[in-house]
Amino acid sequence: MNRQNDLIKNLDWLSVFFYVVLVFMGWLNIYAAVYDDNHSSILDISQKYGKQLIWIGASFVLGFFILLTDSKFFTAFSFVLYGLLVALLVSVLLFGKEVNGARSWFELDGIRIQPAEFAKFATALAIANVMSRHGFKMMRFSSLFQVGLLLFIPAVLIILQNDTGSALVYSSFLLMMYREGLHGSILLLFFITVILFIFTLLYSPLTVLVIIIGSTMIAFLYYRQNKYELYRIIIFLAGCIVFFLFIRWLFALTIPDERILLYSYLLMNLFGIYYIYKRKMKHILLVMLASWLCIGATITVDYAFDKLQPHQKDRINNLLGIESDLTGAGYNVNQSKIAIGSGGFSGKGFLQGTQTKFNFVPEQSTDFIFCTVGEEWGFVGSTVVILLFLAFILRLISLAERQRSDFSRIYGYCVACILFFHVAINVGMTIGVAPVIGIPLPFFSYGGSSLWAFTLLIFIFLRLDANRLQVFS
Repeated sequence: MNRQNDLIKNLDWLSVFFYVVLVFMGWLNIYAAVYDDNHSSILDISQKYGKQLIWIGASFVLGFFILLTDSKFFTAFSFVLYGLLVALLVSVLLFGKEVNGARSWFELDGIRIQPAEFAKFATALAIANVMSRHGFKMMRFSSLFQVGLLLFIPAVLIILQNDTGSALVYSSFLLMMYREGLHGSILLLFFITVILFIFTLLYSPLTVLVIIIGSTMIAFLYYRQNKYELYRIIIFLAGCIVFFLFIRWLFALTIPDERILLYSYLLMNLFGIYYIYKRKMKHILLVMLASWLCIGATITVDYAFDKLQPHQKDRINNLLGIESDLTGAGYNVNQSKIAIGSGGFSGKGFLQGTQTKFNFVPEQSTDFIFCTVGEEWGFVGSTVVILLFLAFILRLISLAERQRSDFSRIYGYCVACILFFHVAINVGMTIGVAPVIGIPLPFFSYGGSSLWAFTLLIFIFLRLDANRLQVFS
């Protein structure tokens, strides 16, 4: 009895409130997205809103049982849960049902379960276990390797299921790692890689190479230690230009300009690297190494892009404005923006959305559920939903910061980062500022797997938080 009283007293009821409100608002929008004038009842399980009520009821029961579970269970069995979910990801590749080109579902008597959704909470628990161990150092190679391996295994298995969107969610763990001591340069390198990927698709190889070398020269100037290094950098740049003009004259037009520039930069690097090493100019050497990593990334972009599925290429091309896609993801996004824009400031009203009623937006009850919010509730309603998500995420971060246990704090940040990634990308893709990668909006998108997975994520953390005062007692 005392244990139950302590749980009631220590449970963060504000987070529970956010959860319940978002789930209720999500159900209302699913109801609006699939509304039929001839429906018999909101409990009609032949309709999506009727099924969603069942998923919601089951999620409340699931959350209740998690709160009754001893918090030590999640620490002790984190690797068991991780191993179980990895086994399920392998099994779904062999025995799963293919839906929309992705083999990522188990189906039993009409009920579909997606293991990729549940793998997130198991991965978060396993990473929290590893990172909270005594002796773990974030910037130590062995430590980074362990965390990277835990992320790599489920992400690759999900990619093999042809569900790239769910795999990309694992990049959100970088934000948690940054909070726990990951050097900012690694996070910066990740963003530079993304920018280079975009630039390589938008511009010619020669332009991208000029940008990289130009940025390298600027970095050299920024990190110079004295005026003599400035002279050497000018000589280095002049040498690149001389080599470029010489090789271009020597081979006339038989070699593309981007290759000539690359060869020129390589020759100057070979001439300068010994001098840099002898002078112990480590800062210049690191910048030079970073430039070659960037060049290597641009060279592999075309290869990586060719390996994507046609619909994935279409989504990226449409987002970048490279081509107009009037039948695939581009059509979905255009219709979504029309629906959201038509809602105006205050919206058309509940069940009054014309774009919604006439099914202009495909997947409107799942991936594009936010356009129902925009059309029927307008700018005001959309802002309220986004602010509720933001308040919930900030609350989770606040709870994570007050934890006495490293395990609980790390897991809490994992939950907040995953939730943030889902909301940012899903809302972004419905308004055309993020690629359409097919991830659900938490608590709003139709489906039991997503709702249950986020229920597990959040209520496990709330259970850990409720036990924070007894961690060192």
